[in-house]
Amino acid sequence: MQHINHYLEHTKLSPTMTAADVDTLVAEAKEHALFGICVPPFWVKKAARELRGTDIALVTVIGFPLGYQMTQTKIAEIEQAIKDGAQELDIVMNISAFKSGMPWVKIELAQCAKLIHEHEAIMKVIIETAYLTEEEILKAATLCQDAGADFVKTSTGFAPTGAQIEHIKLLRKHLGEHVGIKASGGIKNLEQARAFIAAGADRIGTSTGVQIAQEEQA
Repeated sequence: MQHINHYLEHTKLSPTMTAADVDTLVAEAKEHALFGICVPPFWVKKAARELRGTDIALVTVIGFPLGYQMTQTKIAEIEQAIKDGAQELDIVMNISAFKSGMPWVKIELAQCAKLIHEHEAIMKVIIETAYLTEEEILKAATLCQDAGADFVKTSTGFAPTGAQIEHIKLLRKHLGEHVGIKASGGIKNLEQARAFIAAGADRIGTSTGVQIAQEEQA
């Protein structure tokens, strides 16, 4: 297992987030050499300025947190986020369309993947496992993989439950090695983070990245 810091995406997606919070997030990521930070689209441009000259990844969210925006809206969000400096984009799958059995889900994700990869950025798809059965999780993961996703992500953090160990194991067993897994939602300490990584997670999205890093250093 690599150093825990390599897995941590230090995240703050609160509706009350302020410019000072962005400064704190960036400073903490620099101090503890975290992999990246995840901020709302509104704060991407500021975060990009603050991260200039570092190798800390800048992540933002698209179609957040419910995923049922029109595809054109998601495309516009992606274009703006990349223009502002985002390097990785976490897109919420259209769960409403998915539950309706519509083929549009894969078409939308493929369109997003094409645009993102044209800009040499990374696409993660949030499937929101809290709302899916195991059968649906596997079906959604396959859609993501076939559409060109770089990662499948478990949760927005806004659903009733977040990442579950059994879901990470299920995804890792099912997905190709070229598709990463991001566990997010409810991961608060080093023990939990290590357990998710051991289960197959390649990234950990957490609002307590600093505490986890400090635990490992202690």
